[in-house]
Amino acid sequence: MSEFGQGRSDRPRRSEPNRGGAQERRSDSGRTRNRGGSGPRQFSASAPSARNRRADQARLTAFEVLRAVAENDAYANLVLPARIREHHLDRRDAGFATELTYGALRGQGLYDAILARCVDRPLDQLDPAVLDALRLGAHQLLAMRVPSHAALDETVSLARMVIGAGASGLINAVLRKVSLKDLDTWSGELVAGIADESAAAALVHSHPEWIVRALRQALVAHGRDAAEITELLVADNLAPVVNLVALPGVGSLDEALDAGAEPGTLVADSAYYQGGDIARLSSVRAGSTRVQDAGSQLVARALAQVALPEGGEDTYWLDLCAGPGGKAALLAALAAEHGAKLTANEPAQHRAELVNKALVAIDPDTWMISVRDGREYGEAEYSGGYDRIMVDAPCSGLGALRRRPESRWRKSPRDVAELTILQGELLDAALSAVRVGGVVAYVTCSPHPAETVAVVDDLLARNKDARLLDTGAALESAALPGLASAARAVGGGSTVQLWPHIHRTDAMFMALFTRTA
Repeated sequence: MSEFGQGRSDRPRRSEPNRGGAQERRSDSGRTRNRGGSGPRQFSASAPSARNRRADQARLTAFEVLRAVAENDAYANLVLPARIREHHLDRRDAGFATELTYGALRGQGLYDAILARCVDRPLDQLDPAVLDALRLGAHQLLAMRVPSHAALDETVSLARMVIGAGASGLINAVLRKVSLKDLDTWSGELVAGIADESAAAALVHSHPEWIVRALRQALVAHGRDAAEITELLVADNLAPVVNLVALPGVGSLDEALDAGAEPGTLVADSAYYQGGDIARLSSVRAGSTRVQDAGSQLVARALAQVALPEGGEDTYWLDLCAGPGGKAALLAALAAEHGAKLTANEPAQHRAELVNKALVAIDPDTWMISVRDGREYGEAEYSGGYDRIMVDAPCSGLGALRRRPESRWRKSPRDVAELTILQGELLDAALSAVRVGGVVAYVTCSPHPAETVAVVDDLLARNKDARLLDTGAALESAALPGLASAARAVGGGSTVQLWPHIHRTDAMFMALFTRTA
């Protein structure tokens, strides 16, 4: 018996004309079926007796994450691992739930445009839970190796269980329309007649249009060809591999490598891991091995390893914006190896607690936590007190869209304008707090010109005691051999911009400065 026919009777159903002249369907016992219905009915791929009454756990997990993102402004990368554990998903189902969750979030713009052509009302008039279920179904139908009948039936079963029977009929009807065309056909229809390249790219690659324009400008600002925008957008939509770092002098990658991880190609003591739930590694649970993008690892090592221009003491290091603690943990371990002590500052108490947890595997005598506004370090009491300072400034996060897929839909150009003021103030504070001959690293996880090269230019224009160092050379010395060129010359120094489509990292920006007087 086929999966479409399970539980169905082979006996014919009797039909007879009703008062309106249409055929009325009756059961063997003479009961009328579909009484009160009007118009053509939409049927799921399976017979009623064969439809699932409970949702598949992997799909339920993805649905719950999308609901948390929409209702609570949650971050998928924080909610998903907990949901996977709560539902006791094995490695295969966890991988499916991860791809379904992140894929639906990344593709939201494109899928919504497709769904809008298949729904008889504006999408904002749908129940938000229904819309999330439709997005999950669309991703399965258009971008995953899931048979259409399975995508339809399982999504309808999910809706029936968590939303209600009424919604399941709408979802079935809409997704059947979606399934009539493949993704390329839908994309071609959507962009037909759109002359603006950025607008068309925004639809096809599922990015807000303003972000596409900003990334195109960023490529040019950092000395690259604007034509790379397609490669960059494609890279933004690829599922990133988990990057690991073994904290120097503390951790080891042996357990991860035994579990199938591959040695990193960009920075020492790093690895790429695709073995499922990373929390299953005891070294990760202990904090001696950490999940951290290779670009973040590289900028931390570049600050730690760059020679101080005027030599002298190298005892006190400061991470001015330490939360949630990834770079702080690596810096603290490197500081300990240098015989230095790190102050990890974070103005928000709850984030400072995260920093404290991130540093738990490192000798507590080599670090301390500070909870204050980073701009206060520009005051006289801190003047000239630190040898190395990391300013990992709050930014738009446009360089980490592949890791935080929901963030692209939450950002606006106004966010960038507001953050650039804070970035300049934090950098000024750091230049005041570093000693003469010390080094300050300005870092953002964004390639946006306003958050990168413009901040550097403005600082050099208003602060005659700041000198830009050769950041490109410092980064290359901290990397494994073969790092693709990422530097842009500025006066006598250089800045660095990493890219997902070139370096397989987040789009990290870095500029190293020294204080001359």
